[in-house]
Amino acid sequence: MEWLITAAGVLLVLVALRDLFHTLWHPTGRGSLSTAVMTGLWRLVRRFGADGTVAALAGPLAMIAVILMWALIIVAGWTLVYWPHIPDGFSYGPGLRPEERTDIVDGLYFSLVMVGTLGLGDIAPTDAWLRVAAPLEALIGFALLTAAVSWISQIYPALTRRRLLATRLSSLRTTGLPPPPGTTATAVLLQQLAEDVNHVRIDLTQHAETYYFHDGEPDTALAAMADYAADLAVQGQHSREAAVRMSAAMLGKALENLAATLGTYFLRTDGTPRQTFAAYAADHGYTPVRA
Repeated sequence: MEWLITAAGVLLVLVALRDLFHTLWHPTGRGSLSTAVMTGLWRLVRRFGADGTVAALAGPLAMIAVILMWALIIVAGWTLVYWPHIPDGFSYGPGLRPEERTDIVDGLYFSLVMVGTLGLGDIAPTDAWLRVAAPLEALIGFALLTAAVSWISQIYPALTRRRLLATRLSSLRTTGLPPPPGTTATAVLLQQLAEDVNHVRIDLTQHAETYYFHDGEPDTALAAMADYAADLAVQGQHSREAAVRMSAAMLGKALENLAATLGTYFLRTDGTPRQTFAAYAADHGYTPVRA
């Protein structure tokens, strides 16, 4: 029975590490547990409205909730690893009576000390395998802290790229395409927009958590401006210039791929790109901006 409990603890730790790997380092960037936590928190926030201060906190709170979830699962798993072997597998400092140390609280306490790399020393493992297991938990705790810091640092460049694209589209809506229509400048501009849309799609694929960050004003929100980008692609495809039509087709294809990513992974829709962009805007509390 003792080893079954220990095995259950090891399984919990592996579940947390697998989810951490799939969220931070797997090409899809989607761990099943982290996705469930972030999606659930986002839906909860949507019940109070997607705009305002609460919505702005949804993304950061979702990341904090995921990191805490990983930490809690790891601590719980190692607690189960240690618990069946208390007190026989450990030595105790002065004032602690081993014959009284049979509670799961001791396992939880030692797990918290090790995952936090505190090394207090009042309880220490004596069994050979526990003396190996305990430092391993400390290494996992250090890796979790490092991974969390790395994760946070990777998010904001992706958010910046998305918001810059939305800002560029908003400026174009105000000033219009470079006159006269059909010039080389128009083709270059549409091609650059296509590249920016592709970057955003890749960011959403590799950093799915960025979807749950609210962008504030509509002119910095791709959820509001995506429909206008589709309008630009349609306008460009009616140009007399072959270069403009080709760049517009590239933009249209990039938008189709973006809509497919949004529909498949976040909105669970399979409609046209326009329908997906409308659902994207609604999910973030915006009205789609048109040309």
